[in-house]
Amino acid sequence: MNSEKLIMALSPMADFTDLPFCRLVRECSGEDVIIFREMVASEAIVRGNQRTNKACKLDPVEHPVIQQIFGSKPEIMSQAASFIEKKYKPDGIDINMGCPVPKAVNQFNGASLMKNPERAKEIVCAVKSAINVPLSVKTRLGWNDSKNASNFVKMLEQAGADAIELHGRTKIQGYSGVADWNAVGKAIKNLQIPALVNGDIVDVETAKKALSQSGACGFLIARGVLGRPWIFKRIKQALETGFDPGDPELDERMMIMLKHVQYQIEAYGEQGLIKLRKHLPWYFKGFDGFRKYRADVVKVTTIEDVKRIVDLVLNNNLK
Repeated sequence: MNSEKLIMALSPMADFTDLPFCRLVRECSGEDVIIFREMVASEAIVRGNQRTNKACKLDPVEHPVIQQIFGSKPEIMSQAASFIEKKYKPDGIDINMGCPVPKAVNQFNGASLMKNPERAKEIVCAVKSAINVPLSVKTRLGWNDSKNASNFVKMLEQAGADAIELHGRTKIQGYSGVADWNAVGKAIKNLQIPALVNGDIVDVETAKKALSQSGACGFLIARGVLGRPWIFKRIKQALETGFDPGDPELDERMMIMLKHVQYQIEAYGEQGLIKLRKHLPWYFKGFDGFRKYRADVVKVTTIEDVKRIVDLVLNNNLK
């Protein structure tokens, strides 16, 4: 990663940043975006779980792409990272040390590693020694306050991390409240490796503020990309030219959504549209007239269902 160039990245999101969506983001936002795939369990990789292994399969168009892994055992984490690098050839491995959901934390994964810096260090050292591609770590400001965040990320750097992604909330906050980009800046100011800011970045203005307040060399966007796979291209143009092109009109959004549907079917078959249901309402965000179609959108089972809704929406000129 080059700290002299602005880094833009799609943040890993469980059940969202899979092959079809990452492929679409690459197509809509261009080659400047680093794609982070959704996290996979190191234990499942080592056990040879077929579903988890399939989730790691990459499309050539996705590169540069990073595979995120999670777990609490250094040896298992290193084995999983090495296996993924050799079999699927991502451009980097990322370790999740920030996921706040109980399922991860209760098993000593994700954000729980912030409470056990020695174990976190062991994991980074083990994974770093097992791979040849860059290693990054995604974490948060802390468990319940940010006072130790700078020590934690510095430890990660010293253990061998090549980059840090820091979400501007604590574990206790989860996704509530407001991301503290200033606190991110305080935590990363002494790092010599690239550091990216994450949290509440959804458009041009929030990207500018997050970069300014944190001093980070780049940013990740998570929920702000849902239904808007073009957002990185929009932000880049605005930052470079001073002109914000805005989001596409409704008809273009619908064409992009249909392309997402096409990629979903190619990856999972038509039954994959059930998994896609959670994505579809995001494409209509900001259009008040969509409410009457929402119930139908989250029930689609065929591509004909989706096309029928698109025709209804376009013919009724949603505002």
